[in-house]
Amino acid sequence: MLGVEINPAYAATAGRNPGVEVEQGNFFSLDWTRVLDRDPGPWLILGNPPWITNAELEGLGSANLPAKSNFQGHKGLDAVTGKANFDLSEWMLLQHLSWLEARSGWIAMLVKTSVARKVLRQAWKRQMPTGRAAIFRIDALHHFGASVDACFLVLPVNLGETSRECDVYPDLNASAPNGVIGFYGDMLIADVGAYQRFVDLIGRDVDYVWRSGVKHDCAKVMELLGSTGQGFTNGKGERLHLEETCLYPMLKSSDVAQGRIRSDRRMIVTQHRTGADTSLLRITAPKTWAYLVSQAALMDRRSSIIYRNRPRFSIFGVGDYTFAPWKVAISGFYKNLRFTKIGPIDGKPVVFDDTIYFLPCQSEEEADFILSLVQSEPYQCIIKAMSFPDEKRPVTAELLKRVSLQQLAARLGLTDEYRRFRAHVETESRNPEPVFQDIETCDPLSFRASPPLRLMNS
Repeated sequence: MLGVEINPAYAATAGRNPGVEVEQGNFFSLDWTRVLDRDPGPWLILGNPPWITNAELEGLGSANLPAKSNFQGHKGLDAVTGKANFDLSEWMLLQHLSWLEARSGWIAMLVKTSVARKVLRQAWKRQMPTGRAAIFRIDALHHFGASVDACFLVLPVNLGETSRECDVYPDLNASAPNGVIGFYGDMLIADVGAYQRFVDLIGRDVDYVWRSGVKHDCAKVMELLGSTGQGFTNGKGERLHLEETCLYPMLKSSDVAQGRIRSDRRMIVTQHRTGADTSLLRITAPKTWAYLVSQAALMDRRSSIIYRNRPRFSIFGVGDYTFAPWKVAISGFYKNLRFTKIGPIDGKPVVFDDTIYFLPCQSEEEADFILSLVQSEPYQCIIKAMSFPDEKRPVTAELLKRVSLQQLAARLGLTDEYRRFRAHVETESRNPEPVFQDIETCDPLSFRASPPLRLMNS
């Protein structure tokens, strides 16, 4: 039995146990090939890796980090935004997998449940020689004082028959699983049984495409409270009187999740299309332009790469769909699958922040029809089968896009009604929002530094 511990005092204490060899070492600099070459195996890799993200460690000024790389294999915009953040234990477990891929054994780790699923997804996506895995849920708050969904992950590697499924046990003492997660269609599935019952709904629509709300990354400046007659207040408590030109009624994630339609919140929308010239606001909305210039210290400091080489005060996630009069929307942050019909407020279309996903509709009748589809039992069941309630965002646009509303309408016997609303959608689908493309990524398990980014518009 060999142990490796970064803390010298811990290593000395643990090393006093008979039959145990403990050496002090840093996971990221230790020569693990030397360690593993001591014995042909099979190996049992047992531990409790750090429950912290690379961003949190960097914030603490820690240098105990792996080399920079896009090891998760994200592409496009996801490679350069928040999805590139990762749990340190995820990186470490993927290293364990690479060790055993050339040998054999088991990985048995106490980790966050979300990390266990990410590691399984990586292994299954790469068709690594993993056997049927098991997740045993644990009460992290009781045992560790950590308010997080956690588990004990057991993953066999190179030990007989391969599998793309994982049994989920309610606790460590359970004799039988109460669920199965798996990997189908390049996607992690939360409930394999329910997914298989409604798998005929999986497909990509060209008519209805789920969109996310507006991304501006500066709520203190761009989001206002108040009314036209009385003036507005920004997030810094400053009173403002601006033109209506760029002001749109706004709902936040909690509003949509609770079905709360309010008229006292506004968002400054500087563009009707991504990349549009914002300097025209000097003429069309001089007060708004002057206000944005006065807040330039915050606006120009937005760090996301998506704002680089863009017009000043640009936003993202904006197009014709943003200004559709009716929308069917859902919050990405809440476990309940509550879809809400949203119509105009004060004669203007409602916009959302980027934690909300929606389908644009041109009439209330169309919105009612779409709402009936997404509230139907088959749709709710298939979405629940593919989503994990303990994720930070249980619902995403990518998840919603996997279910075909056209196929759903056919299953419900509503094909004729579906066809009635297609004409305007086909026109809009020919004008997609510009996106980042051709951003190079490295192999998820190569652990090399990422090559330079190339940004291109579609």
